[in-house]
Amino acid sequence: MARIANGEPRRRRTLFWTVALVFLLPLAIAAYLYYVPSSWRPTHTVNYGSLIEPARPLPELALPTVDGGITLTDFLRHRWTLIYVGSGACDPRCHEALYQIRQVRLALNNDRDRVQRLFIATEPCCDLTFLAREHAGLVTARGASPQAARLLAEFPADGGVVATAGRIYIADPLGNLMMVHPRDSDPKHLLEDLQRLLKLSSIG
Repeated sequence: MARIANGEPRRRRTLFWTVALVFLLPLAIAAYLYYVPSSWRPTHTVNYGSLIEPARPLPELALPTVDGGITLTDFLRHRWTLIYVGSGACDPRCHEALYQIRQVRLALNNDRDRVQRLFIATEPCCDLTFLAREHAGLVTARGASPQAARLLAEFPADGGVVATAGRIYIADPLGNLMMVHPRDSDPKHLLEDLQRLLKLSSIG
């Protein structure tokens, strides 16, 4: 009986330290990972483009187009929109950007109808023959119009001029400007970002 009695405190101590270890060990690991050098942490996010945080709601307005038409006021709703802003004369960077957003949309295959393309063409404007021949389906808005000016006022300048930065922007189907790719972005990166957004989205 004495051996049983002497063993009881030992079992209690063992149980106490076991329970304490179960609760304290995760806290200790978390604290270690938080305070040690961060070389173990991922060096980049999943997306390649830069998220615009917070996303910027774009105004609902009808945009005059270079062919004399006008878009619906809700043009930037219901579908994902790839947007490029640049000179309507279309320099080599413009050619590259328009080709890029065209090919990225085509590469989406069955999801391509969920995406539309918008070129906001600043002055001088515009090489209509080139646009009609190479970029059927592209909506080209007049950047000099008051409506386009209101829209562009919501675009992040990041210390530069939106019209000459050569960036490609992504707007979601709710009309929010939410991501931007720099002028030297790899087209594959734009495609992968867009594929990921379409996969995760239940809208548009």
